Amino acid sequence: MADPRRPARVARYKPPATETNPALEDPTPDYMNLLGMVFSMCGLMLKLKWCAWIAVYCSFISFANSRSSEDTKQMMSSFMLSISAVVMSYLQNPQPMSPPW
Repeated sequence: MADPRRPARVARYKPPATETNPALEDPTPDYMNLLGMVFSMCGLMLKLKWCAWIAVYCSFISFANSRSSEDTKQMMSSFMLSISAVVMSYLQNPQPMSPPW
């Protein structure tokens, strides 16, 4: 039996260019990065532990949805800011987190 596949007919996948169609660009990492920074600043300034934890969650989502070609400095600074918000909020008040309601 010969191989029925035809290597000359193989069509390689080429992702669509985002320059020609900006609707294909996913804004989720940017929004999550911004939300993470806002929540981490609220966690640091207002000493709200739940804001700091939400900032860590948003930073993880931003990191998970980002592309490898994006700027990693901004993402890592957002992640470190959210981690520092959690650490500082627990250093100032080591009691367990109280529910926000």
